[in-house]
Amino acid sequence: MNKPFFPPYAALAIGVASVSSSAIFVKVSSSSPGLTAVYRLLFTVVLMIPFLLATRSTVRQSLRSLTQRDYLLSVLSGIVLAFHFVTWFMSFQYTSVASSVVLVSLQPLFTFIGSTVIFKESLSRNSWLGGILAIIGSVIIGWGDFSSGPSVLYGDFLALFSASLVSVYWLIGQYVRPRSDSGTYTFLVYGMSTVTLFLYVWIRGENLLSPPPLDWLWFLSLAVFPTLLGHSIFNWVIRWIPASILSVSILGEAVGSSILAYFVFAEEVSYQQVVGGILLLIGILVVTMNHSTVPQSEEVSTIVH
Repeated sequence: MNKPFFPPYAALAIGVASVSSSAIFVKVSSSSPGLTAVYRLLFTVVLMIPFLLATRSTVRQSLRSLTQRDYLLSVLSGIVLAFHFVTWFMSFQYTSVASSVVLVSLQPLFTFIGSTVIFKESLSRNSWLGGILAIIGSVIIGWGDFSSGPSVLYGDFLALFSASLVSVYWLIGQYVRPRSDSGTYTFLVYGMSTVTLFLYVWIRGENLLSPPPLDWLWFLSLAVFPTLLGHSIFNWVIRWIPASILSVSILGEAVGSSILAYFVFAEEVSYQQVVGGILLLIGILVVTMNHSTVPQSEEVSTIVH
């Protein structure tokens, strides 16, 4: 397998910084979760078309390399991603941003289990320790924002369910990506996700032209920053970094979102959040230092057959 043209962990850092803006743009949007999600993905797909046309020979080669199972899994990945966005965006209507981001950040719990069972990954004791430390840090960040009540508990459940969905999305990507270039795989998944979201919005009877003028700017921002410069980068680095390590690194979103919320919404950063952020970052550092960047193709190709 060819060596990456850009350091995977440096790209991962850019992706984490970019995806940290997602909660901010979702919060300022006044549209429904379904509409916010569908236009986020639609704008992303449209913005990707010029790049795919410029690399169409690579795209054709990549499409020929995919098996029927790969196509079916890509479709499933798009559906899962669509409902990850819907459930996560919906959670903001019932619980706080901090609580929602923290619960979504618990995705390593699901991804670690999936990686161990499906990909037979053997994580070191220090990797598990770092993952647990990062999760503890995430919980500390949002613990003071948790509150009781049926509606809040429902929002927390939505965020937790969203975390399980995105873990499935990463695990599918780890299996399919070695046989496809990043742009082709990402376009397939985002395209299917867009179709799924359009059907979801149509079934709910929502007006596709109802968003207020300013929301279109937030939709475009969601497409450019957390999606193209966030999720798309993650789809690229997953060829060299396992899903279990990737999901732990994305815990940095909780820190990034808190920093952005401080500047954008003037939300105060508490001592509790500072302590949690430090623990989270230490956990991420422990995990990444105890994992070597290795290609996944040979390992993945023998898992499910």
